[in-house]
Amino acid sequence: MELTLTATVGRPTGSRPANRIRAGGLVPGVVYGLGSEPTAITVPWSELRRALTTEAGLNALITLDVEGRRDLTIVKDLQRDPVRREVIHVDFLRVDPDATVEVEVPVLTVGTAKEVEDARGVVDQSLKTLAIKAKPGNIPNELSVDITELGIGGTITVADVALPEGVTTDLPDDAVVVVGVATRFTGAEGAEGAEGVGEEGEGEPAEAEAGEGDGEG
Repeated sequence: MELTLTATVGRPTGSRPANRIRAGGLVPGVVYGLGSEPTAITVPWSELRRALTTEAGLNALITLDVEGRRDLTIVKDLQRDPVRREVIHVDFLRVDPDATVEVEVPVLTVGTAKEVEDARGVVDQSLKTLAIKAKPGNIPNELSVDITELGIGGTITVADVALPEGVTTDLPDDAVVVVGVATRFTGAEGAEGAEGVGEEGEGEPAEAEAGEGDGEG
């Protein structure tokens, strides 16, 4: 699906003008890259939001139309208000469809780590995104790792992440993505069960003695 945004240029700079721009339903930003000078622009928030809510998310390929010049771009940075979480600024990077770019791609876990759950541990995902290099058309929407066989103390590393053809990463193979972590409850289930059996066993004779005493009375 081709995504196109129409941008306008010549916006005033400064915090007050930027606030007025945002109040008018626009987002201030800049487009740069491929040897061209950075250009201050504004884009309609409704169109930007629509472009970034596709399956590709922030890595969506967007054709930016700036006064008739159409460039293939990706969103390189999205700044949000720390309180209201509204988008307050966006950076677009011009990209060459035949040259590799580096982007962050989400890493999702699939399956259930039953061994970890049974041991009352937790699955700790330390790497939520992976920096990859690929041509714009080869950028995956997401990467996935199967945690089905993960156990306590077990790890899944970058080497275990299946990268699509044409996609590489500079991260070391042994960089940890997911680990099965023990908690203070790990191993306690068996101990609790043993304690429960002991308590029940001790209770039964006490009840029998009480019954015998009642009979004598």
